[in-house]
Amino acid sequence: MQDLCLGFDVGTQGTKAIVVAPASGQIVARAAAPHRLVAGLPPGHLEQQPAGWLDAVVACAHDVARQIDVQRLAGLGVSGQQHGAVLLDDGGQVVRPAKLWCDTATVAEARELSQRLSRRVQTGFTASKLLWCARHEPERWARVRRVLLPHDYVNWWLTGVATMEAGDASGTGFFDPGTRSFDAAAMAAIDARLPALLPPLLPAGALAGRLTAAAAARLGLPAGLPVSTGGGDNMMSAIGSGATSAGVVVVSLGTSGTIFARTESPVVDPDGLIAAFCSSDGAYLPLLCVMNLTGVTEEVKALTGLDHAALTAAAGAVRPGADGLLWLPFLVGERVPDLPEATGTLLGVRPGCLRPGHLYRAALEGTSLNLNLGLDRLRGLGLLVDEVRLTGGAAQNGLWRQVLADTFGVPVAVLEETESAALGAALQASWAVRRAAGEPDLRCEQVAAPAVRLGARTQPQPRLQPAYAALRIRFAAALERLHPGAAPA
Repeated sequence: MQDLCLGFDVGTQGTKAIVVAPASGQIVARAAAPHRLVAGLPPGHLEQQPAGWLDAVVACAHDVARQIDVQRLAGLGVSGQQHGAVLLDDGGQVVRPAKLWCDTATVAEARELSQRLSRRVQTGFTASKLLWCARHEPERWARVRRVLLPHDYVNWWLTGVATMEAGDASGTGFFDPGTRSFDAAAMAAIDARLPALLPPLLPAGALAGRLTAAAAARLGLPAGLPVSTGGGDNMMSAIGSGATSAGVVVVSLGTSGTIFARTESPVVDPDGLIAAFCSSDGAYLPLLCVMNLTGVTEEVKALTGLDHAALTAAAGAVRPGADGLLWLPFLVGERVPDLPEATGTLLGVRPGCLRPGHLYRAALEGTSLNLNLGLDRLRGLGLLVDEVRLTGGAAQNGLWRQVLADTFGVPVAVLEETESAALGAALQASWAVRRAAGEPDLRCEQVAAPAVRLGARTQPQPRLQPAYAALRIRFAAALERLHPGAAPA
């Protein structure tokens, strides 16, 4: 009986795998394996070797195979970190390490493309990475015969077929979400060869191919296993968190922080701060992304030598507002606000403030206040926000949940399964397999519903709302003072 589906989430810090029984929504196996960054690069350059992703996928597959009978698998799907650039030569070999979503070395190229196209092209998007390679590494660029996104590369390795889909492609900077097609003008601004370097686009709910004998042998999985189109991690997280129907607002708390919701038509931000993404289930996914989230709390952990439990306890004993300590948390630059070359700033430092609890509380509050700027931006574009669902590893931190509820001013509910991208990839695989088997009208939300379950709900504290309102004003004022014009209008 083939009643299980496997999802891989190939992220920045590592690969996660989840096996779900879609009919019941039960998680029956899980695994994880770490990734490494390329060491020794100049500031702003953040890269990984794609071969390392494959090693992590293999490790996760073998771990999963020890937990289940792999003959029960009906299909698999892949979620991947967005905006990366995997460049292959005519032999299918990787030309250079993949530049990641958080790489800010391409600031000049992003600004040039923004000027030429009369619209904002984010530094982190794939477009600026390709132009950077063409300008700074022309010999390598001349060898490129295929451009893929991270999850597309894993799909290609699994199936031997190169494909893209609209969700992940809409984060490249050379894709038109409204028409669900590549943007000819944007591609021409990068390189006249680019259209020939891109694979065909597949529709939502399709299969990308089947597991080759070679990949199956390395993974320890059955050859011929159907592989869905997959998608970017945000698109897969939307499926795994229930944002497959209107009205569900999700905040993902990981290395980066994202806020997204499903809409039936594109939501266009005239300033380009909210990405007008497509979803990977046939609709749209307006999304805000900040680059600094758990990386900030990890810095406090590294500085103090304390674990997150101890730091959370210490921060819980500090009053909201951290006794005046305010952190603008732009440690690796920032996407929203658009400050790719910014650094972090601690304000209000007084005696006693540089203690672990104060620093950790300031990190929780600073990252949450920055997320709230984006949430307010989405509200201004017409998104109704009555409650927020939390996903990602940091959603397990009860103090952070409370800070978010108080900062947003609405209840927050944590999803029982916080690895929503891996879960979403598995659920999308089930959807695609069932459609291919004779259920073409099946909706993705029907498949996802049994597996999406809400856990604890945290309410904003009425007595603290004046304090958090003042914090929001102070954060915005500090941002405007230090980075004039950067705050979202």
